[in-house]
Amino acid sequence: MPCDKKLLLEFLEALNQDLTRKITLVAAGGTAMTLLKLKPSTIDIDFTIPSSDLPEFERALKNNPPGFKVDRWPDGQVFCQSLPNDYLDKSIKIKEYTHILLKALHPIDIVVTKIGRLNQRDIQDIGKCIRKFKLSKKEITSRAALVSPTYVPKEEDYLYHLNWVIDKFY
Repeated sequence: MPCDKKLLLEFLEALNQDLTRKITLVAAGGTAMTLLKLKPSTIDIDFTIPSSDLPEFERALKNNPPGFKVDRWPDGQVFCQSLPNDYLDKSIKIKEYTHILLKALHPIDIVVTKIGRLNQRDIQDIGKCIRKFKLSKKEITSRAALVSPTYVPKEEDYLYHLNWVIDKFY
């Protein structure tokens, strides 16, 4: 079932009530795009979470099952890539609850993480980020050079996808 911004924020409000301390959640992928008003909804929820906050998030999530898939990765890992250490500083603050600081990946980080998988939906999402935030070829290639593939796809595949994106959009 698709999850729109309202449903996502309602889920996080319930989760917030169960948390015992402040945590940071950084929305990735379609979740970030939904929060940044680039998409009306997302198929599943994606977060990258500082590893020190992950156990508290997991505990609260177990107590508050959302009824939709929630993917989570530690410390700037998203899908099959690891973002540079400054991903958290670059992320955009969306909302602050009592116990949750909700952020969305910066659009440049959305693009470089979607390059890894690069399915049809990712291509559309990359185009939306490039157009709305006027991302330049140089910004994308510079940021992509800092991304570390953590498992399949291999680095060669990532570079192939990056070049394909650059050729398509520039």
